[in-house]
Amino acid sequence: MIVTLIIVCEVGFWVLLAAGLGARYLLRMPRTGAALLLCEPLLEVLLLVVTAMDLKNGADPSWRHGLAAVYIGFTVGHGHRTVKWLDGHAAHRFGGAPPPRKPPRHGMARARHEGAVWLGTAVAAAVASALLLLAMWYVGDAGDTDGLRQTIYAVWRAAGIHGLIALSYAIWPKKDPGGGSALPARDPQHVPDLPVRGPRKDEEQV
Repeated sequence: MIVTLIIVCEVGFWVLLAAGLGARYLLRMPRTGAALLLCEPLLEVLLLVVTAMDLKNGADPSWRHGLAAVYIGFTVGHGHRTVKWLDGHAAHRFGGAPPPRKPPRHGMARARHEGAVWLGTAVAAAVASALLLLAMWYVGDAGDTDGLRQTIYAVWRAAGIHGLIALSYAIWPKKDPGGGSALPARDPQHVPDLPVRGPRKDEEQV
């Protein structure tokens, strides 16, 4: 049941996102579009309530409950960035807005971008861990909570690996291949004409 609800929430997330963007840019109904987008957090609230009710009814804590917490945490940590990215592309495609800026690919700008993405992962891990700890406290000694505890370890292990990858961009910045070790090319029209020299003296004597 929990896994099925997670799938339903994931499908509902994209359905609401598409409906909200369609209403905002295709139907020219920005308020309706914003209302649809604001309904997305209700999916996570529904999943949280159902998970708590399942535990309250005596279900043994399992990886399914851990997966629900991870899903909610991921949505909190990265959902806003996903919505903003898609909104920028929809505004450009259907609303006449300029194209969204692409994320940097080189140098410290890329490192800062990767660090910001990792912060979303850290938020996701913190939210998931808080929900799992609440579930463990709620169950108490009445059930086996080792699965939930292992999920917390796995979440922070994944966040740590992501953090090391993000840190590598700051330690070893990726160089721009077009960053140019050679002098920049100039427009031939802006190159000054060289003076025409006459023949040398030794050439005149030949």
